[in-house]
Amino acid sequence: MGGSCAQRRPAGLRQVLFPLLLPLFYPALCGPIRYSIPEELAKGSVVGNLAKDLGLSVLDMSARKLRVSAEKLHFSIDAESGDLLVKDRIDREQICKERRRCELQLEAVMENPLNIFHIIVVIEDVNDHAPQFDKKEIHLEIFESASAGARISLDPATDPDININSIKDYKINSNPYFSLIVRVNSDGGKYPELSLEKPLDREEQRSHSLILTALDGGDPPRSATAHIELSVKDANDNPPVFSKDEYRISLSENLPPGSPVLQVTATDQDEGVNAEINYYFRSTAQSTRHMFSLDEKTGMIKNNQSFDFEDVERYTMEVEAKDGGGLSTQCKVIIEILDENDNSPEIVITSLSDHILENSPPGMVVALFKTRDLDFGGNGEVRCNIETDIPFKIYSSSNNYYKLVTVGTLDREQTPEYNVTIVATDRGKPPLSSSRTITLYVTDVNDNAPVFDQASYLVHVAENNPPGVSIAQVSASDPDLGLNGHISYSIVASDLEPPALSSYVSVNAQSGVVFAQRAFDHEQLRAFELTLQARDHGFPALNANVSLRVLVGDRNDNAPRVLYPALDPDGSAFFDMVPRAAEPGYLVTKVVAVDADSGHNAWLSYHVLQASEPGLFSLGLRTGEVCTARALGDRDAARQRLLVAVRDGGQPPLSATATLHLVFADNLQEILPDLSDRPVPSDPQAELQFYLVVALALISVLFLLAVILAIALRLRGSLSPTWGCFQPGLCVKSGPVVPPNYSEGTLPYSYNLCIAHTGTKELNFLKCSAPLHSNEDMICSASPGALIPSHGGEDLTSHPETLTSVSFSFLTLSAAVHLLGEKTQPELNPDSQGSNYTKPHKPAAGLQGSSLQNLRCAGYRDTLQPQKERGTG
Repeated sequence: MGGSCAQRRPAGLRQVLFPLLLPLFYPALCGPIRYSIPEELAKGSVVGNLAKDLGLSVLDMSARKLRVSAEKLHFSIDAESGDLLVKDRIDREQICKERRRCELQLEAVMENPLNIFHIIVVIEDVNDHAPQFDKKEIHLEIFESASAGARISLDPATDPDININSIKDYKINSNPYFSLIVRVNSDGGKYPELSLEKPLDREEQRSHSLILTALDGGDPPRSATAHIELSVKDANDNPPVFSKDEYRISLSENLPPGSPVLQVTATDQDEGVNAEINYYFRSTAQSTRHMFSLDEKTGMIKNNQSFDFEDVERYTMEVEAKDGGGLSTQCKVIIEILDENDNSPEIVITSLSDHILENSPPGMVVALFKTRDLDFGGNGEVRCNIETDIPFKIYSSSNNYYKLVTVGTLDREQTPEYNVTIVATDRGKPPLSSSRTITLYVTDVNDNAPVFDQASYLVHVAENNPPGVSIAQVSASDPDLGLNGHISYSIVASDLEPPALSSYVSVNAQSGVVFAQRAFDHEQLRAFELTLQARDHGFPALNANVSLRVLVGDRNDNAPRVLYPALDPDGSAFFDMVPRAAEPGYLVTKVVAVDADSGHNAWLSYHVLQASEPGLFSLGLRTGEVCTARALGDRDAARQRLLVAVRDGGQPPLSATATLHLVFADNLQEILPDLSDRPVPSDPQAELQFYLVVALALISVLFLLAVILAIALRLRGSLSPTWGCFQPGLCVKSGPVVPPNYSEGTLPYSYNLCIAHTGTKELNFLKCSAPLHSNEDMICSASPGALIPSHGGEDLTSHPETLTSVSFSFLTLSAAVHLLGEKTQPELNPDSQGSNYTKPHKPAAGLQGSSLQNLRCAGYRDTLQPQKERGTG
């Protein structure tokens, strides 16, 4: 059935390396492997042992994945024996049509390494078709004048089989008038002719019936029959004659349909009807008759369809010229089709690995493909090329096979896929080309480490943050795919102690968000640094580190703390001694305070809240230094007290207070008795309640005495001309007495002041109807709080009754007003921080001296003085 090159070579050539190198050089050494089989073999029939012909064992055949490839796969390989088997029905007439040589070309493909072997299977014809006549009933006419030996051509039968299986002989039934002659034309075709054996006599027999049988050369032979009905007509003794017995012409396959192809001509020496010639196709296949048309009158042949050289290379037909008398003759017409470059090359992918690892080495075979062009000669020669800017190249193999291999490094992150366009161009004129694009995907490998979007991170976090709050987020990217690009975050190092690290911060492994696990304290930890790692999930895993510096910002959460002056362990305060002769600007002491905060929150300022003598000392706003503002006066007390507030610069500000005890003395012995006799401070609340009760009692008594005195003076004035009311306006009704800085309305009482006088000289009174204000001067008695009216330089002491009344009344009123004024002012809260503070007001201390005419009262002044020192000096 078939043979192989491997079987024909001597065994001595198989050296040690020859079995390994033989598959690589097999096409060049042996050429194609040829098999020959008859058509219509049953499925599963063995064509030949392909593995043996290729020099392969069954194990090698399985390991190298031997397979066959063709456009239409009629064959397969038995994986166990290596036999080439018939896979599908093989009909030579269907596959090769009218070609006499029928061959099927296959490719045997092996992998590891990739090789191709060419196989040619010759399909031998079998007698599977019987002859067939175009017409089962043939009607002929013959003139009775036909002489013996006249011939009548008959339509031959057709048989698609070839060679011996085609038509071999014709027979007719026995007949005294006609015999059968079989003629053979130039290409070996046979067609029958009837030969007249003796003259006909129409009057004796008008028609003759014959049975024509066609036999092929098969074993057993097949046959077909046709019934011939011959009618005898009057004589026509000259048949038509063609100008040529054979017409041959070549046509381009691009000739358009309907074009004139060839005109055949025949002549007849007869006259009249017997000379009228008509043309007909005879002995012509049905496919040819569909392709061409013949004008019966003119003999012009035209094509009905377009030619295709790749389908049919030549057309052969018989043309009959028949005159009106029934005589006919035939000629042969041969039309050869010339090939034109009308078919573009085709690209057939036979093997493709479209997923390539990006770390694949150069030279790896990616695809195997072949080209095919149905044209002939140079029109069918094909060359291939691809773009030059891609890391791939094609190499020509044998018999129009090509390999697509890698020639450079691949990087999926730069180019994840390639669209490789293969262009095939033939050598025709003009050349035709076609292209095919294959997509190659570059498969990812873990060749990229994560990259943070910043070289380092710096975040600011205010202290006292709530635990669990997000303070930062780091982000890294990885251009790899899947697990190779999936990133997890972790903390790998820190300047914090390892046991304390987890209690300070944590990081979300998926999002990279850094959380504070506790509230930060700027005063304990101002900054710390973390080293974060981004790690992908590839194998092996790649990672990258980045530093994250966290700065803990300050909040104003610490109040100032006074370091000096400080209290003794027993609770008593220190004192500072100031020389009596200290000049203005003398540095007395300094308030020292610190703030645990930083920046603006620790920027301290110093303010005086209370002072025994407001103008006596000055306080540095930023330094806290206490200096004398003026020299010590005679009326200034030897002991001074300053209440200092220390405020920071935060919002809102926090503060602390410090009390300074200052003593004017030249040496320590002067102040020791005073310090030892210092009374224990009483409860301010109990003292205040006592003064209120006394004030209310005095006011009531004063009111009653004033009424009684007024009534008495009125009655006394009506009885004596020397006792009467003074001139209008001297009996003064006082206005409401309003303590300094009283803002809730006027006091709920008023009083009248009238003084009796027996002298003849007019007495002028000092009006006290308006509230007293600071900087007002008035005449004051030696008694504290008593208001004495001036009397034109006359000493009122000469009027004891008047002086006594006035002194008592004003003394009582002064004490009440003094107490109420003290009460209406808010108490100083030494611990208040940032709140509004209203300075309390109190009257000045009583004047010292005995001269009533020359004393001046200081009145109420805007003085800062603690309540517990009320009335001192």
